[in-house]
Amino acid sequence: MPYHPKSEFMNVMMTRGFLADCTDYQGLDEALSKAVVPAYIGFDATAKSLHVGSLIQIMMMRWLQKTGHKPITLMGGGTTKVGDPSFRADERPLLGPDQIDDNIAGIKQVFAAYLSYDDTPTGALMLNNAEWLDDLKYLDFLRDIGRHFSINRMLSFESVKSRLDREQSLSFLEFNYMILQAYDFLELNRRYGCLLQMGGSDQWGNIVNGIDLTRRVLDHEIYGLTSPLLTTSDGKKMGKSQSGAVWLNADMCSPYEFWQFWRNTTDADTGRFLKLYTELPVEECDRLGALEGSEINAAKIILANEVTTLLHGAHAAQAAEATAREVFEKGGVGDDLPTLTLSADEVGDGISIVQLIVKSGLAKSGKEAKRLIAENGARINDAPLTEAGMMIDADALSAPIKLSAGKKRHALVQLG
Repeated sequence: MPYHPKSEFMNVMMTRGFLADCTDYQGLDEALSKAVVPAYIGFDATAKSLHVGSLIQIMMMRWLQKTGHKPITLMGGGTTKVGDPSFRADERPLLGPDQIDDNIAGIKQVFAAYLSYDDTPTGALMLNNAEWLDDLKYLDFLRDIGRHFSINRMLSFESVKSRLDREQSLSFLEFNYMILQAYDFLELNRRYGCLLQMGGSDQWGNIVNGIDLTRRVLDHEIYGLTSPLLTTSDGKKMGKSQSGAVWLNADMCSPYEFWQFWRNTTDADTGRFLKLYTELPVEECDRLGALEGSEINAAKIILANEVTTLLHGAHAAQAAEATAREVFEKGGVGDDLPTLTLSADEVGDGISIVQLIVKSGLAKSGKEAKRLIAENGARINDAPLTEAGMMIDADALSAPIKLSAGKKRHALVQLG
């Protein structure tokens, strides 16, 4: 029998497609209906920016705050030192404290675009689990916390089982990760009254561990809610484009490239992505997603504008759309295209077109660039590029050159 939620937050999660699973639908719904619920999502600092794959979690936090509750963004300053093994085939490279702090500084920039950090009852909190994990005494932790964990049960979690089934090594360091994440939930409940942990469905085992631990140590009732692990309709992992990860920080992925990623959404994903990544009413998302033929392109432009406005602001979205129109409709060169600026020294007596395609991010390797040219997928200033041995000298760069890979990916090359 379908569950009809009383709380606005649960209603949003269910109608917009955010909900994969919940430890206690009714209990959480009651709690959300009665008072402000503090809820957290943890973000490990493995890079200087989060990418589009994390945007579903960030939107969950935004809806949580918009529906009258308190989001807690937890930076994994402590857990990043261990590395989450969930559904990974190998151990993550270990990062030093300075690199972790640098990454946290980069990641924090994005949240201010989506959440309000203030002193009101629903004001977001930015915390770092290094605050309680860095000073743990090992023997005390084993005795007070470790005794509540059953190795048999931990081995049964899908994230661990899948690694062991493939006979891939799981280090003791990584095995501790789920205990530390469970301890985070306990500490957040103890210190901030946090009642809910959210995350992708790969975090289910870690979340359940935290709920069990908190029940045993503090005898408090808390909840877990997961979102589906998103893949695009063609089976690709969400957050990756042809040129790699689509980062959320503007210095790692320009607003134009970000806009273009959403504009290139496949027809089948448009309605679903409008519901997840914009705040347009559900009925409007369904209407736009059902458009066909050339009309669906208008829906994709709305998607790109809405998502880019939330992250980078309305001005950036308008500039990106104007550039796209200039590039695609008029064959011109827009102001906002990804630009590669070369020094005279770098160009020297000439630089190969293959190198330029790689340096501008249109191909990952020389081999890929040559294949692009051989398959007639490359263009220079909108003319077919057929000569992989072409050299470009400083004279040729007296005006910017536009390079294209296929119909939708472009870059400018100019002399600094």
